[in-house]
Amino acid sequence: MIKKSFLLALFACLSAALYAADAVRFEDLSLEEKLGQTLTVFVDVDSAEIFRPVIESGQVGGVLIQWGNYSLAQTSALINKLQSWAAKSPHKIPLLISIDYEGGTVYTPITLGFDYLPTNMMLTASGDETGAATIAYLAGLELKRAGVHMNFSPVLDVNSNPHNPIIGVRSFGSDPANVTKMGLSLMNGFKAAGIVSVVKHFPGHGDTSVDSHYQVPVVNATYRQLQQIHLAPFQQAIQNGVQGVMSSHILYPALDKKNIATFSAPILQDLLRVKMGFQGLIVTDSLDMKGATSFCTIADCAVRALHAGSDLVLLGRYIKPKTTVRRIYKQMSATPAARVRVNQAARKIFDLKKQLGLLSSPQEKPAPIDQAYRAALEQISDKAVTLVRDRAQLLPFAPQVQRGRKPTVCAVFFAPARFADQLMSFTKPFLQKGWTIRSYNAALTPKAVDARRARECAQGSDLLVVTSLQWADKTNINQKNIILALFKEHPRHVFISTMSPYDIPNYPQADTVLATYGLNKYVLQTAANIILGNVKPQGHLPVALPEEEE
Repeated sequence: MIKKSFLLALFACLSAALYAADAVRFEDLSLEEKLGQTLTVFVDVDSAEIFRPVIESGQVGGVLIQWGNYSLAQTSALINKLQSWAAKSPHKIPLLISIDYEGGTVYTPITLGFDYLPTNMMLTASGDETGAATIAYLAGLELKRAGVHMNFSPVLDVNSNPHNPIIGVRSFGSDPANVTKMGLSLMNGFKAAGIVSVVKHFPGHGDTSVDSHYQVPVVNATYRQLQQIHLAPFQQAIQNGVQGVMSSHILYPALDKKNIATFSAPILQDLLRVKMGFQGLIVTDSLDMKGATSFCTIADCAVRALHAGSDLVLLGRYIKPKTTVRRIYKQMSATPAARVRVNQAARKIFDLKKQLGLLSSPQEKPAPIDQAYRAALEQISDKAVTLVRDRAQLLPFAPQVQRGRKPTVCAVFFAPARFADQLMSFTKPFLQKGWTIRSYNAALTPKAVDARRARECAQGSDLLVVTSLQWADKTNINQKNIILALFKEHPRHVFISTMSPYDIPNYPQADTVLATYGLNKYVLQTAANIILGNVKPQGHLPVALPEEEE
């Protein structure tokens, strides 16, 4: 029989091995380890192994979990594996685990096992600050259960340019007051759950006409315009204690004529630190984006960002870990000024890890929140779906059919296949009323076969419902042409914009228009209930559209 004293001694040894980081002092770390604390790599289930050597050596202190078609169990297992590697590093300091969980176009319903997060425009359309905070809180608890510490959200970009190719529904809208109000709601909700929010993309990505993933955007706004529109939400977030701010790979000539924000000391230090009073963590956007690599290699970009004032560097996914880290270290250890900068940045991350309890015994995981979260999503969806116009007063729709014949509705969805399981919720309210419902899920970029099958679905129906899906400002011409042809053939129709409301001006022929600001089962069911008159539309457009500016 094993003696109790032996078990206690064994437990003590295991505890000491697991939580040795508790006794680590910042001063004990080598310069290389300190630099490692500032570096974050992008990892998914399939790519994790190539990062094992730099994690086990303490040369990397953070990981961003990449989106992929994985279950929540796989995501948690990946995080646990990564942390087990960090436990083998010289000082056993856990990794700071981050994620891009912001809703909108940076999320699909099948990624990492986390539930759907409403788009930011959807939240603004609902006008429900408490509901938005509740959703962020509950989502934050689920992130914490999986082992995530930091979320690169909310987006505080004011989408003042309707032709912005990348932000779209990722923004809370075109009004700085709404962006501020709803952004603070999400930030506070995540904070209450123990998740660090990093607001982005400073000093504002809302007035760009190109995508910084592929080009270098230039925002020619004056300093006064930046202050009044784009900087205002960030200033309020700072005053409300936000812990992280992400810089953008954008050139703002009014602030710095030579450098994008990520490489600009005038923007990161003079403006953000001194004028705006931010003392938290400055995080770069991913350095593998063309907005950064147009000027330098990823390693050199990391060095430029650190010297400009960044604390946490997102190296991206397209790197050779050992080579990249070695090149960064060579430059950041070369001069006294560089070594001082490493110490400043690493200290902030070390202190944050300490504040989060990563350097002490693990905290209890929150309980599952599935039912509460879904109830909150249903409530916010009912408040968000917007009746943009109903010129013919078609809604609620009352079919004129002969006695004994069921009304028939045809629903044509233009959506990626990965959303297919979300679409079926639209049919439920019609079936409950005894309607016959036909549906067809056309390709996002439809072909002739999609046009033919859509027409076959619509033929003989009492009502045609057509949904579009447009990312930001990018119009899909094939989709548009087929939708316009269907409208012409079937005057009794309802048009639903399921992502960016900026596609609504493409369809002036649509007399009855609903906007959902995202494609998920909750808002689709609400849209169906509005058409049938089961619920009244409550949402409000969060952006100005040309034909709606009366």
